[in-house]
Amino acid sequence: MASMLMAPAARLCRRPAVGAAAGRRLFAAFGGSSYTEGAAGTAEFRQRYKDASGKEISPWHDIDLKVSDGVYNALFEIPKNTKPKMEVATKEPNNPIAQDVKKGKLRDYHGPIFWNYGMFPQTWEDPNIKESETGFAGDNDPVDVVEIGSATIEQGSVVQVKPLGVLAMIDDGEIDWKVIAISTSDPLASELNDIADVSAKCPGVIEGIREWFRWYKTPDGKPLNAFGYKEEALNKAKAIAVLDETHHHWKDLRDGKSKAGKVWTGTK
Repeated sequence: MASMLMAPAARLCRRPAVGAAAGRRLFAAFGGSSYTEGAAGTAEFRQRYKDASGKEISPWHDIDLKVSDGVYNALFEIPKNTKPKMEVATKEPNNPIAQDVKKGKLRDYHGPIFWNYGMFPQTWEDPNIKESETGFAGDNDPVDVVEIGSATIEQGSVVQVKPLGVLAMIDDGEIDWKVIAISTSDPLASELNDIADVSAKCPGVIEGIREWFRWYKTPDGKPLNAFGYKEEALNKAKAIAVLDETHHHWKDLRDGKSKAGKVWTGTK
């Protein structure tokens, strides 16, 4: 188990890094800004967002998903090689980034995650609909993104990425898609266009992602996570199909056609 929470070089896709500043530069691409409240590492911390006019917005609902063919906006909650479990607070007004809390305690991973981790805005894994192949319903969250580039992307950055493939993780009886992507500004971006390119040019990365997410909850006494589709990393076409489908589910959520439960949609 411990080996799954360590960082063997084979699990990292290495090229000269463009630096954390890349995330800051690209953050402004959607025309907005962010600010923080409360101290980092406390339950009061929040990272909030404003549009160009200064109006507070939701990074989940108000940032466009698609930029152009094959390029999507992603919001990064957790920089690579860090442990605090930061996430968009889907049940709070305007969905700021906050640190997850379990049983009254701030949640950290037991070991650092080795890739930049975040979510795709304007997507929703509908818990009312079962996925056709696996038979599991969605986990009630936006679709997750695992970015494999060389730079550390600053928390809260909005970055344009190329989806390359997707893993169908099954967590606690729900499907939790993990889209594998790369920042369009990464030195390897032009060479990675589908999941087969990741296997060829970044050997061990796909396996590292799958095993990290398989094992990461076991220190808490949870069972291993499973993966659908024979545990295969599916191709770019499937990743984009997942984004298209969950974008449609998000539209139904916002339009009131799906049960929102406690999720904040900004439309009530």
